[in-house]
Amino acid sequence: MNPATRSPLMWAVHLSVLLIVALWTMPTAGLLISSLRDKDQLAVSGWWTALATSSRNDVARAPSPESQVERDGKFVISGNVLDGQAGQISAFGFSSREPAAFKAGETADLNGGEKLTVQADGSFEIVSDTRMEGSRGQRIFFTAAAPPRFTLDNYKEVLSAEGIGASFINSLTVAVPSTVIPILIAAFAAYALAWMPFPGRAILIAVVVGLLVVPLQMSLIPLLKLYNGVGAFFGVPAKTYMGIWLAHTGFGLPLAIYLLRNYMAGLPREIMESARVDGASDFDIFVKIILPLSFPALASFAIFQFLWTWNDLLVAIVFLGTGQDQLVLTGRLVNLLGSRGGNWEILTASAFITIVVPLIVFFALQRYLVRGLLAGSVKGG
Repeated sequence: MNPATRSPLMWAVHLSVLLIVALWTMPTAGLLISSLRDKDQLAVSGWWTALATSSRNDVARAPSPESQVERDGKFVISGNVLDGQAGQISAFGFSSREPAAFKAGETADLNGGEKLTVQADGSFEIVSDTRMEGSRGQRIFFTAAAPPRFTLDNYKEVLSAEGIGASFINSLTVAVPSTVIPILIAAFAAYALAWMPFPGRAILIAVVVGLLVVPLQMSLIPLLKLYNGVGAFFGVPAKTYMGIWLAHTGFGLPLAIYLLRNYMAGLPREIMESARVDGASDFDIFVKIILPLSFPALASFAIFQFLWTWNDLLVAIVFLGTGQDQLVLTGRLVNLLGSRGGNWEILTASAFITIVVPLIVFFALQRYLVRGLLAGSVKGG
């Protein structure tokens, strides 16, 4: 179609799609920018100000009077309020009620007769005609403007944390079998429900559809009790990888069977009938015909299942535990945040570290995603 002849509705659709893409991309872009910012700037300003000079109000304490030196008949205490940080002082004060009462370079008269001067580079001097007394240094309030600063320190802090490598391996050990096992089981079940007539097939399909709406949290504790009971009977330890593999398999099977069954039911019947005429068994048809043709549906489910299991924390804690040897990557990163979870720089960097592997899986299989999601919407001829 000639662009000049496109209807206004077509342009509206395209603009709406672009708007939706921008809205979905913006949080991710903000998280990426935040993960690369200096942690001090990240704590006081949003990611959208990353390229602008940021201003912060802070307080520093001068050295105690014990550090004063005599110079030209005056007693002087000196230092720098920025303490090695980048920035430029625009205002300062010595009272919390007036933290910006003086401009950089001006001199303030303190209550004890001392004079305080703070320069734009953060250096300061407290000068007194007599020896200063006391055990604590003077508090100096200041307003500092800092240029934008980007760093990889946030990523270094996360990647260098103790146990990260082992937790990464634990997450792979959980996610890969928890993706492969339900696919194998669901593929056999989906073929039977799609192409093998037997009594009660419709009831089984209805049960599978009903299980799609069962919340994970509601079935987690009963499933754990059942697993512990069976494990105790056979002498199997409670916290093992087998337990979490079975749990993720159980939670993922309804969607897998539903998705694959719809796709397989839409495959051309003539192919199966021709194979049966040639003497092929159901197993031969399944392995040599159904599985190759169903790869889009298998790949689309693999993407979802891998994302769920890789990012899972609840099921991993319940079935695998929180020991240092069993802790998955998500659990390890939660521990790095501390009890209050206020370390933003760790949180943003951790988010991108955890999505590296899922992104690789997604982009490797994404061309099959739409075909798999549309499974069964159009019947074969």
